[in-house]
Order: sequence, then structure tokens, then C-alpha cells
Amino acid sequence: MRFKTLLLAAAIATALPLAGQAKTFRWSRAVDLSSWDIHAQNVGVNNTLHAAVYDTLVDYNSTTFKPEPALATEWKRVSPTQLRLSLRKGVKFSDGSDFTADDAKFSLERAKAKSSNYAVYAQGIDRVEKVDAHTIDIFSDLPNPVLVNQLTELRILSKAWAEKNKSVEPKDIKTKDENFAHRNALGTGPFVLKSWTPDQRAVLEANPHWWGKSKFPSNVTEIVYTPIKSDATRTAALLSGEIDFVIDPSLQDLARVRQTPTLKVLEGAEYRTIFLGLDQYREELPGSDVKGKNPLKDVRVRKALYQAIDINAIQRVVLRGLAQPTGTLIARQVNGWTPKADVRWPYDAKAAQKLLADAGYPNGFEVDFACSAGRYINDEQLCQAITSHWAKVGVKAKLRSLPFATYFPMIQRNEASIYLLGWGVPTFDAFYSLQSLIRSPGAGGDGNFNLGRFSNPQQDALIERIQKETDAATRNGLIEKALVQDHELISHIPLYNQVIPWAATQKVDVPHRADNRIDWRYLKVN
Repeated sequence: MRFKTLLLAAAIATALPLAGQAKTFRWSRAVDLSSWDIHAQNVGVNNTLHAAVYDTLVDYNSTTFKPEPALATEWKRVSPTQLRLSLRKGVKFSDGSDFTADDAKFSLERAKAKSSNYAVYAQGIDRVEKVDAHTIDIFSDLPNPVLVNQLTELRILSKAWAEKNKSVEPKDIKTKDENFAHRNALGTGPFVLKSWTPDQRAVLEANPHWWGKSKFPSNVTEIVYTPIKSDATRTAALLSGEIDFVIDPSLQDLARVRQTPTLKVLEGAEYRTIFLGLDQYREELPGSDVKGKNPLKDVRVRKALYQAIDINAIQRVVLRGLAQPTGTLIARQVNGWTPKADVRWPYDAKAAQKLLADAGYPNGFEVDFACSAGRYINDEQLCQAITSHWAKVGVKAKLRSLPFATYFPMIQRNEASIYLLGWGVPTFDAFYSLQSLIRSPGAGGDGNFNLGRFSNPQQDALIERIQKETDAATRNGLIEKALVQDHELISHIPLYNQVIPWAATQKVDVPHRADNRIDWRYLKVN
């Protein structure tokens, strides 16, 4: 352990500037980002780091999470299906080239590409038209009440740079093929990517051309990101002062952090819901002892698995209180949340055994269970606890834990019978989750993370109505109906909403955000 820490210290030290020349922010989490291509993979670690280099047209206020200007200074509805955006003038990419409407149009269209993992944010965008050098119109195929919110996740890159470097199409994260944008970056954001050695370190420097230098209080001139898989090593690096910030501290170390005068803990409820997905598509589950049929297609089996999980014990023991048990797939901060849907089926092992027997599995069955390692708070321990709960009712889950870099491509290839997933809602609207998780898989972002391939025509019809309904009261009524129906259908097994702690040195000043991201505009090192 000491040897690893010394190696880490040496690696970080080589990236440090001389005293007085810069304000360096050194931080860590358990996993590295998978690509610098802004449309390759929609996961939190990527989105956090991408936001340091690439701007969006619209951003969120860090406190209220209401949309506010970024690369677009204003927007207005020309018609129910036409949104006009005025682009900020005088903005330059980090190479000094001008940002124009051509870059905005190109980037939004790139997000819709077949290999893009961000099609869900471009959902409803029919076409983008350039009005002049600093104005674009976004046309929707249907009225889209959350289009402005969607734009907060669609980052802007240089059209000329992408064309010059053969990165017009996003990297396909499901393959090993790389484009230039996978390891390189050019944006208009506050920082510039200086170097990236996967699974070792990324170094970013302040962008001298950033348009927001005089508008936001951040004083950081260099970022050193060091992914550290080991909880103990990550905590040791923070305690020794080798790093300034850990976005995913281990729960068992929080008390020690709180008791250290030079350190502090920031925490708050996240907008991310942790749940289990279940393969409801295959006729037979690979590796199961049930032949000729798929037990997960039976709602009684799904309910049995749900009721066999003692969520309160998990909250208390595994998560040390940092969880809000939930009965639905969206957190309370998300528009459309309703207490009518946020009611868990009660933990009841005997009821679970009866449901299994009624479904034809009195002795249970074997099933594959895939879990991420180090992506969410105590995710491996969580999956181990669930496996033990299921064993008590006869379900023998064959647990396999995989590191972040291989886990997500695997589940996106539909190679897991049961899988763990955490789902944040960047639009802060329930449609994002309904569209991605519950709607039947199809083109244009529909069901793009419905990896169990659940399909219900009534739910699809409801979600389609929600997508185009512009009256807020009517729309929220439809959302409530869809969520209540999902509670009965058990498309997934909801577990809890995360409560996120951050650990930092006292010299770091950063607002804690419900989306578990660092707001680079407001980050200060004192």
C-alpha cells in the first residue's frame, strides 16, 4: 500500500506547477473516463470531465437547476416546433478559431449519429438550420417541452477540427475502433486537454480563450485527474495532501475524513436512482438451469425478486444510511415524481417464495447477475447482499463483477440476464427516464438504455403522448399514470436514490450538485 501511494505521489508531483504560478486542482475517483469523444458514451465520469473542455448551448444554474445561457445567450419559441437560439459572439475554440453557427449545427447533428450514445438528448430534433453566423433554428418533429433541458447535455465541438481529423462520426463505444476525438479534444470550455494516459492521469490547463473568464469566479489554472481504483489508496492520497478532492469517497472512511481538521465532507441527495434491469427478451437465459423459457418474462418472478430484497438492511449496513429507498425510477428532484408511484413492494421472503412457486419455480432457479465494480457507492457489496437475499428464497444468482471500462459496453451489448445500473436525469424531467428505460427499444433514442428490452404497448403509447404534450398539468398526469403502471408491471427493480458524499481539503471551494458533477465555472482552490 505504501509503495502504491509513493508511486501515486511521484506521478502527481510531475504534473504540479511551481508554487505561485498556478492554482492546481488535483482530484480522483475510482474509474477513468472511457473516451474524450463527447458523443461516445453517456456516463457520469465522461460527462464531468467533458464539461471542463466542452461547452453546451445551455447550462444549468448550480443551485436551482434552471436553464441559463452558455454558448447561446437567449432562445425563444418561434412556433411549437421551432426554437431559435442566439449564439454568443466573440467565442473562440482553444486553438483560437471562431465558434459559429456551423459548429453548433454540426455538433447537434453529430449527436444524432448511429454511433452516438447521446441520441436521447437529440430526441425530437428533426433538423437544425443556420439562420446566420450566430443564430440557429432547431426544428422538432413534434412539440418538445423539454428541448431546452436536453441541450444542457449536447456539447459543442469544432466542425473544421472534426473534419480535418476524421472525427465527423462519433466513436462507437461498443468496438475498439478509435477516432482522433477519442484521445484528443478541442472545445470552447474553461480548460484544454493537455494529456491523457488512460487509467493513469489526465492533465488539463486553463483555456486562455475561454469566454467565461471574467464572468465566473473559478481561479483554477490546472486540473490533474488521477483515477485510483482502491478505496484505501484514494483516501490515503487525500489524507496525505497528494490530492485535493475525491468525488466518490468510501463510506467506511467518511468518519475519519470528518475528524481530520484539514478535510471536509460535502453531501446531498443525487438525482440518480439505482435499480436492477432484467432480460425480458430472450426466450431462454444463457447460463440458467431453466431451459426452453425465460423466467424473467413472468411478472410474478420479477415481483418475487423485488420482494426478496431487504432494502432497509441494505440502506443501513451496506450504504451506511447514504440512500433513499425508492419504489420508482426517478428521484424526487425530477419533474413528474409522484408519491403514488414511489411506494415499494414490501420486503417479504415468504411472499417471494409463494410467487416463485406460483410461477412454476418452487425450488427457485439459477440466473446470471452482472454488477459494476467501483462505479456506484459500494456497488460490489450491494450486489453481494442482493445475491444473499435471493439465495434465501431459492434463487441462485451467479454474480460477476466487472470494472467500469468493460461493464458498460457489455450490458449495452445485452449480455447480462440481470444487471445493476444507476440512472441520473440530466433534463430533470421524467420523460428522459421513461423514454430511455421503459419505452420499447427502437430508433432515435427510444429505449436506448432499456437493456432488458422490456416492451409494453400501453406504456409506449403513454410515453409518446408525454413526449409531445405541452400542457404541464396534463403532461404530469400522464407521467404519473406511466409511473404507477410501471410499479405494477415491474419493468425494472428500483432500489434507492443515492445520497452522495464528496471529500475535500478545506482549501477547495465547490458547490455540491444534485447531478454529482463538479461545476468548473465555480471551482476555487484557496
